[in-house]
Amino acid sequence: MQRRRAPCGGAGPPHRKRQRHNILAAPAAEAYRNGSHHHPRCTGGGLNGPPFLFLGTDIERPHHEGLEARIADAIAPTIEHMGYELVRVQVSGKERPVVQIMADRTDDAPFRVEDCEAISHAVGAVLDVEDPIKGEWTLEVSSAGIDRPLTRAKDWNRYAGHVASVELLVPQEGRKRLKGTALGADADTARLRLEDGTDMDIPRSNIRRAKLVLTDELIAATATPKQEN
Repeated sequence: MQRRRAPCGGAGPPHRKRQRHNILAAPAAEAYRNGSHHHPRCTGGGLNGPPFLFLGTDIERPHHEGLEARIADAIAPTIEHMGYELVRVQVSGKERPVVQIMADRTDDAPFRVEDCEAISHAVGAVLDVEDPIKGEWTLEVSSAGIDRPLTRAKDWNRYAGHVASVELLVPQEGRKRLKGTALGADADTARLRLEDGTDMDIPRSNIRRAKLVLTDELIAATATPKQEN
C-alpha cells in the first residue's frame, strides 16, 4: 500500500501506505468578511454525548463513538503532548474515507499552516501504526475555524454570548433543531437562550451536533489584532 502526503491540499508523492494528508489552515476573519473563505467540512454526529474526559485542569476531550473514538483515543495523547487540543475527529465516505482532525492550540495563539503540518506528520505516524482503516484513505488536518463546532464544555463557555445552532438526537419540547445565544455548559448540560427569549437546558448527551453561527459579532471577537510596527 502507499501513503500520499499532500502539503496544503495538493497531492504528494506515493509512500508506503495509501493515505493522503490534506493540510487546511483556519480561514482568517478578513476572508470571511470578503466572502472568499475556504471552510473545512464541519458536519458530524453524535460527538457530544457523555462521558467527557477532563485531563488535569485544562484539557477536555470531546466524546466520539466507534471508529472515530478509536482514532481520537490513539492521537489525542500525541497532539496534547505537542501543545494542541483535539476538537473533533470525523470520518466520512466509504470507498476512500476522509479522516478529518480539528485541533486548537492550547496557548490560544492563532492556528497556522505550520501547526497543521506538525499535527499531520505526527497523527499520520500514529495512525500508520494503529492502522484503524484498511485500504486507501485521506487525512485532513485543520483548525476549527470561526464558526466552529461546539464539542466541549470549554467551547460553550468560551463563546457564551454568541449565536449557536444545535441539532438534537431526540426532540426536546417538540423541537429537534434549535438556534439561540450560547449561555455556557458544564459536563452534563449546555444552556441556550432561544430566539424567543426563553432559556433551555439541553443534555449534552442529546446533542447530535452544535456549532457557532457566523455573525459580525463573532468575526469581530475572533479577529486577530493587527501588530503595530
